Amino acid sequence: MKASGSFHIWLIAPDSNYIMRLCHRLSLNPDHVVRRFTTVAQALAYRLPTAATPGALILDGDGPEGIPLRLVRKLRERLPTAHCYIVASQPTVEEKAELQSQGITNYLAKEPGSPEQLWQAMTQARHQPALPPPATAELRPDGQLLGQHASIRQVRELIAKAARTTITVSVTGETGTGKELVAQAIHAQSARAGQPFVAINMTAIPRELLESELFGHEKGSFTGAATRRIGRFEEANGGTLFLDEIADLELGLQAKLLRVLQERAVTRVGGSQAIPFDARLVVATHRDLAAEVQAGRFREDLYYRLLGMPIELPPLRSRGQDILLLAESFVQSFSLLNKLPLRSLSPAAREHLLSYDFPGNVRELKAMVELATVLADGEMLEPSDIPLRVPLGSLAGLPGATDQTALVFPSLREQTLAIMQSCLNAMQGDVVAASNRLRVGRSTLYRLIQSGHLHLPPGARG
Repeated sequence: MKASGSFHIWLIAPDSNYIMRLCHRLSLNPDHVVRRFTTVAQALAYRLPTAATPGALILDGDGPEGIPLRLVRKLRERLPTAHCYIVASQPTVEEKAELQSQGITNYLAKEPGSPEQLWQAMTQARHQPALPPPATAELRPDGQLLGQHASIRQVRELIAKAARTTITVSVTGETGTGKELVAQAIHAQSARAGQPFVAINMTAIPRELLESELFGHEKGSFTGAATRRIGRFEEANGGTLFLDEIADLELGLQAKLLRVLQERAVTRVGGSQAIPFDARLVVATHRDLAAEVQAGRFREDLYYRLLGMPIELPPLRSRGQDILLLAESFVQSFSLLNKLPLRSLSPAAREHLLSYDFPGNVRELKAMVELATVLADGEMLEPSDIPLRVPLGSLAGLPGATDQTALVFPSLREQTLAIMQSCLNAMQGDVVAASNRLRVGRSTLYRLIQSGHLHLPPGARG
């Protein structure tokens, strides 16, 4: 299909003779609109007009910051449909694996002829359709929640209705039921799909930093504020802002949030300028917000401001055959991502899963079957491959365990650590391989090893 109109290209690279030549070559095509940023963080902070959505991203991997994988992930989340290219002397094997997981497979070595090669690549990208938004094991390619149970069909109907408007959405449900997925589905199906989707968990940020995280701060506004920071509300401008565990927001910040929502503008910490924003708000909690209001822990006026369209997610144990539908999806997507043999659930394994009540809901099911996929040896996943419960402080609940009387429900953190430890053992202590299998950053694994929460097996390479 012949392309028409301007083709927007974002070039993210520090100054250099090579980059100047590259900019010049790309600009020779009058239909190319090239915008250059010196860092990924600068690109993330840019307020993107809808008409200027880039069709291609070009990142220089040889700058002072190298390839900042965490920020690249954020950039890909914000611009999932753009074709992405890395220009570098040679990305490391680890960087390539991480970038590939973000859908970045285009690499060009820095050579005398590479500006011309990249110009040709842009010409091809311009005549190709935008990349489809990435599907997940829990979201269908059309952005809909996966599942056939009547309760999920009803949730899908509410999501579709919400996506057609800008109404605030409040999502409730037990931990692990997929509240953020609802927010992602609303965003993907809305007119804001090409704009930022920004998520923040209120419990993950220290209370003293939460105001700055939400609203931003000016340089010098408090000890340690060495530079200006753009808050999440500004970052989500034009798109969707997801506030998870909203019930944990302290009363003082609840008053400030109410004011921001009423005025549709934020004022950075230490600043005086009101900065307007336009973002759809989706909030979530596993608590009963009405009960929190009655107990005096949540402001009634904020409660009604946030209520909007309420969507309640059912627990996994009430969704019947959806358990098997999700389990098969998790097994297939995890196997494809990690280049493992494609396995399926045996009839006995299916009955095994249906007999369990899943206190951790979809999140627990996902962790459970991914671990089974790593450890299984046969063509089918059998009940012995799938630990329904993991005992506290040990790995006795993993495949091969026989003492069922000692099993107790662990916390999500304990179960996650057990899965990580099991994968480290299976990979003979190869942290890079375990990181790729688990889709967890290497720095996370190293930090847990250094803190004593994980242990390398004897003779491991690390």
